[in-house]
Amino acid sequence: MLGEQSYQRVKVSFHSPTLRSSGEKPSSSSNWDLLAENFIEGTQFGPLMDRTEFRPELGEAIGVLYVPQLDVELPIVEGTDDEMLERGVGHYTSTALPSDNEQILLSGHRDTVFRDFDQLSVGDRFVVKLPYGVFEYEIQSTDIVDKDDTTVIRPMGTEVLVVSTCYPFRYLGNAPERFIFYAYPVDFPLHS
Repeated sequence: MLGEQSYQRVKVSFHSPTLRSSGEKPSSSSNWDLLAENFIEGTQFGPLMDRTEFRPELGEAIGVLYVPQLDVELPIVEGTDDEMLERGVGHYTSTALPSDNEQILLSGHRDTVFRDFDQLSVGDRFVVKLPYGVFEYEIQSTDIVDKDDTTVIRPMGTEVLVVSTCYPFRYLGNAPERFIFYAYPVDFPLHS
């Protein structure tokens, strides 16, 4: 479990030239770690940005997804087009952001950023680091749906981090299904 003091003073600079200018697809998980590390290097200590000031632009690196079970930090990019997903985890633009009390949808490729997500299970956690705070979510359920099933993108009436990737995890070629993680906020907030 992450301690509150670990992230309280973090302010992520979401205008990261390292991530925004790189159109190259990282070739290994260590390169993904390097991209996230470069993004975090732009971090400054000081007061967090107010949520109302945070208005990400399409294609912009907006934060980091930390997966404690895998000990990996992945860059989050605004948008889910192929170009964005080649650079990191995509935030589906029509969904909410943490603290908006609605569905937050993040997507990524199973053979790049979400390579080891088959090792995650109910009870594991995701930590979303954004310029206005750090938010921890616990996986409470999972689902497998057809690749064309868009019903997972919907208002849910409560804050839910929905993480989607292709399935089966080790499938060669275009996967016929999607694996969905439903993670809910942990009782104590990590943001100020």
